[in-house]
Amino acid sequence: MKSIKELAAAAESRNVRISDIVIELQAEENSCTAIDVFEKMSKRYDVMLEAVERGVKSELKTVTGLSGGDAALLDRYIASGRALGNGLSARITRNAIAVSEVNANMGRIVASPTAGSCGIIPGFLSALEEELSLRREKVIMALITAGGIGAVIAENATLAGAEGGCQAECGSAAAMAAAAGCELLGGTPQQCAHAFSLSMINSLGLVCDPVGGYVEYPCIFRNAHGAVNALAAMEMALSGVKSIIPSDEVIAAMKEVGVKMDTSLKETALGGLAAAPSALRLCRHSAD
Repeated sequence: MKSIKELAAAAESRNVRISDIVIELQAEENSCTAIDVFEKMSKRYDVMLEAVERGVKSELKTVTGLSGGDAALLDRYIASGRALGNGLSARITRNAIAVSEVNANMGRIVASPTAGSCGIIPGFLSALEEELSLRREKVIMALITAGGIGAVIAENATLAGAEGGCQAECGSAAAMAAAAGCELLGGTPQQCAHAFSLSMINSLGLVCDPVGGYVEYPCIFRNAHGAVNALAAMEMALSGVKSIIPSDEVIAAMKEVGVKMDTSLKETALGGLAAAPSALRLCRHSAD
C-alpha cells in the first residue's frame, strides 16, 4: 500500500482492521506466514517493555550529563498520588522518557520508527495496556498498524531528522501511535486515519536541534510530548472529530516543510536550541 487512504479503504471493504491488511502484506512480502510476522513484532514489543522498565527503575545518567533520571522522578511523582486525573498522561510521559533515556545510554531499544523517536510508541501503548488491562494480542496488532503506516510515510516522505527535521521523527512516531491507539480502542480504519492526521498536523515544522549533536536534549522531552500528542489525537478521533486534510496530504505537507527547512535545523546541531548560549556552554563543559 502506498497511501493511508488505500490501507483504510482496503480494511473497510473487508470489514477488518488496518493491522489485518498490513500483516497479510508483510507476510507476502517476506514469504512467511502471518503468525511469523506477529511473533517477530511480539519480540520487538518485549524489547520495548524491557526498555520502559529499565528506564524507570535505573535512574540512568549519560556520560555527557545532559540527561538521565527524569523517568524515575516522574515515577515517584505518580506514586505520590499528585498526578492529575487518573495519572494516565503522567504514565505515558514517564514511559516515553524512560525508553528515550535507555537509548541515550546506549541501551537496547526498538527504533520506532527511529532511535530519536523510540520512546513515543512504546511509552504510549505500554501505558494504555496497563491502564485498560488490554490483551497482548491487541497491542501487538496495534504495533503492526503503526508499522504499516510508518512504511507509508517512508515511501512518500521521510522518517529521518537529517532530512525532514524532528517532525519526520517524533512527528511521525506520534501520528503512528495515535492511529495504533485508535485501532486498539476499537476505532474504525477511517478514525485511525483521522487520528494520524490530527496528530501529525501538530508537529509540522518541528525542527531537529540536538544539543551537542547528542540524541538527548531536547529529544527526550519531545518524545514525551509526542506520546501525549498521540493521546489527544486518538481521543479526538474516537469522539468523531475529523481532520479536513486527508492523511496522505498531511504527509505530503510534512515532506514539503522538511525540504524548505534550513539545514541548520535538521540534525546538524547548528541552530535552534543547539545554538543557544547555555547549550554551547554545557557542551564546552562536557568536553572539558
